[in-house]
Amino acid sequence: MPTTAERTALFRQLHADGLLLLANAWDAGSARLIESLGARASATTSAGLAWSQGYPDGDHLPVARLLDSVDSIVRVLSTPLTVDIEGGYSDDPDTVADTVLHLVRRGVSGINLEDGGDDPAVLCAKIARIREHCRKAGSDVFVNVRTDVYLRRLAPAGAASVQETLARAARYREAGADGLFVPGVVEETEITAIAQDAGLPLNVLWRAALPDRDRLRRCGVRRLSAGSDLAESVAGHLQRRAQSFLAEGAGMPADPQALGYGQLNALFAPA
Repeated sequence: MPTTAERTALFRQLHADGLLLLANAWDAGSARLIESLGARASATTSAGLAWSQGYPDGDHLPVARLLDSVDSIVRVLSTPLTVDIEGGYSDDPDTVADTVLHLVRRGVSGINLEDGGDDPAVLCAKIARIREHCRKAGSDVFVNVRTDVYLRRLAPAGAASVQETLARAARYREAGADGLFVPGVVEETEITAIAQDAGLPLNVLWRAALPDRDRLRRCGVRRLSAGSDLAESVAGHLQRRAQSFLAEGAGMPADPQALGYGQLNALFAPA
């Protein structure tokens, strides 16, 4: 089994060229299933993880629940894991940095940390503290910063959004960020402009309107995340299946897409 340092080094390398696909999981079971399909790295969705613990998305998940969930996920994985920690579950940079160190000590290789609607200076302070705390602890973590310029429409559409994104990217890079996540951008020319000038590996969020994988790679994108889409799809299927069972009981037809008990159980059998 690779060490945390080895997994983190690999995770960094996966951003160097090509396009890293992250099919975001929300618990140990989904993470192990995704890894079994050949995923080169694993990632959590903050929304899916919060929902699986009975909390809404948006910095409501207690850190203790986050850490417990990560313990379960790390236990079943051999690939590098990056964890979405939203805004860090605190406004205090030192508290956020302490949470990140707890994650690193559990075997986490990367984090996502977002600016939301805050002044960029707030995220800069958190990044700087994370770097300081990791340096003192002799640890490393890939800090992927998410800017919500597009998601929250913090600038007019088009060139103004590109420029605001690049301005924030420069500040986050100077503070110590390793990657830039820009959910919501879908226009190819805007993606290309951000990828070329951000000075950080660009991560975009899956949307039906995105260019295809090869075009994203040519645009300079280094990471594509599914986000909460897989968790939402599973929840929708579960809702329909449960409704059918509650309405029909023993008359419910078999699900042709269901994985068998043996196939699922084998994923977690001791090596």
